[in-house]
Amino acid sequence: MTQAQMLLALIVPATWGLGFTLAKVGMDQFPPLLIMSLRFGIAALVLVWFTKPPWGYMRDIFMVALIGATLQYGLTFNGLRGLDASTAVIVIQLEAPALALLGTLILKEKFGWSRAVGMVLAFGGVAVIAGEPRLEGNLGSVALVAAGATIWAVAQVMVSRLKAVPSMTLLAWVAVMAAPQMAIASFLIEDGQWEAIKGASIQDWSVVLYLALIMTALGYSVWYHLLTRCDVSSLSPFLLLTPVTSIIAGVVLLDERFTTAMVIGALMVLGGVVATTIVGRHSK
Repeated sequence: MTQAQMLLALIVPATWGLGFTLAKVGMDQFPPLLIMSLRFGIAALVLVWFTKPPWGYMRDIFMVALIGATLQYGLTFNGLRGLDASTAVIVIQLEAPALALLGTLILKEKFGWSRAVGMVLAFGGVAVIAGEPRLEGNLGSVALVAAGATIWAVAQVMVSRLKAVPSMTLLAWVAVMAAPQMAIASFLIEDGQWEAIKGASIQDWSVVLYLALIMTALGYSVWYHLLTRCDVSSLSPFLLLTPVTSIIAGVVLLDERFTTAMVIGALMVLGGVVATTIVGRHSK
């Protein structure tokens, strides 16, 4: 990676980390799939005018939207509803080991002992967090977030194969396809959508706009741009900064507590991510 690409990569954890915490705030008003549909719908309306339809890749982009947006966010944000943002953002760091593992299995990147140790550490850290007393009864939410992290990694491998599609075009048309998918899913499995929209405050709509314009339009355009130009294993370490942003935001904005078990689990997860991505990448 060049220095310019590294600087761009820092935008991703900053926008995603804060957005993850703000999404927790937004779900006090909107059901998870509804707020995600609004998020991607607004992003699509902003971005699509600057791109041309990638006609030869529509089927692939539809599948990226279905797996990497509708399914992934459906799992992740339903899990987030039952957890503190600080807890959920640590669990979701499993996406980095999952991405490295898929890079090995599908993209034929080398898999060494450090990555194996890292994955054991990461999953062990999640187990420590899941055993935290105040999470009793919320293990289903932990499982949803972990499943979402795995699905996200699958989608990023799919995205990395679409190098011929410009990053802004890819993001815009993923948003175009994801918004109605999520709206339909919300209609089928959620309720109270119209009441949530009518009763939303300026603060609620500000959260939606942040998720749409900053977290999605800016953050994901940078991520997709880098993903089509850099190895996935080179980008994975930057995801380590996402929980730092989100945990700080959770403590400041939501008055969340960071317990001893969470500290130990977080160190294990982040240590596992380091071993999986950074150490593993340099040991090739």
